[in-house]
Order: sequence, then C-alpha cells, then structure tokens
Amino acid sequence: MIQIEIANSIEQLTAIEKLAAKIWEEHYTPIIGPEQVQYMLSNFQTISAMQEQIARENYRYYSILTASQLIGYLSFKQNEQTLFLSKLYIDKACRGKGFAHNALEFISDWGVKHHCNVIELTVNKYNSSSIAAYKKLGFTVTDEAVFDIGAGYVMDDYIMQRPITLIA
Repeated sequence: MIQIEIANSIEQLTAIEKLAAKIWEEHYTPIIGPEQVQYMLSNFQTISAMQEQIARENYRYYSILTASQLIGYLSFKQNEQTLFLSKLYIDKACRGKGFAHNALEFISDWGVKHHCNVIELTVNKYNSSSIAAYKKLGFTVTDEAVFDIGAGYVMDDYIMQRPITLIA
C-alpha cells in the first residue's frame, strides 16, 4: 500500500532532493553522463529549485511513501486541459511492484477532478526502460523535441501522452 502526499515543507523537499540524487545518478549517468546529471540536479532538483517551481510555475510535488518510507516522488502542473507530468521517479529497489501504476491512478484522479483530458510527459529518447514502463502504462509517443537547458546541455526527448481516464 502506498501513500501519496503533497510535498511543500522543507523536510519533505529535502528528502526528495536526496532521493533525486540517488535515483538520477544511478539511472541517468549511463544515458547522459555524470556532468549533465549533476547540472540537472543542481538546477532542477534542489530545495530552492523545487520551491521556485512550486511558487512560480505552479508545479505540485508529491512524496510517494510505503510504510512511511519515501520510495519515490512525482511532480506535475496543469496547462489548461493537459496535465504535464514533469517527474515520476521510484527508487530502484521498489520498481516493478506497481507503484508507478498507483502513482498514475493518483495523477489521473487529480486530472479528472481538474477537468484535464490528457497526461503529457517528456522522456529521453535513450531511456529505454522508462519508455517501456510508460508504454505499459498506456502512453504513446506523439512527437520528439530537443530542449536547450543551458550550459551547452540539451534534453533530446520523446513527447508521450495518454488520455486521462480513471484507472481500474
């Protein structure tokens, strides 16, 4: 059983920052290299960066917990009728246990309540395990995009979408 809780406090964001470093260093280093991982962590996943995203960009951060233990986190924002899923990360030891499916149920329910009709996300084109997981969750590739994130780094991504429905 998981709990998904809004993460606004310094304590919650500190825990997410630590988990993000663990997950990103392990998962993304082989894909984009250690320098870009560190750049992205320091620019997008620090406490101050997350607070800025919450305050100025209307992102919502959530902790994913089981037995009161932080095992993942997610972040999204609403753009009219589209729910942009910016982050959905589960600790490696907890993957393959249905937690991403549970998180997507939560996201879909939130989207239904807020009159959204699609969930959209971006995923690195070379992140084959995440692409496969998203496809299993009903997402399809709808486009490709390259995003300049500064300091000479880019994100070379697929854009994936799935209709928002209540998930059984």
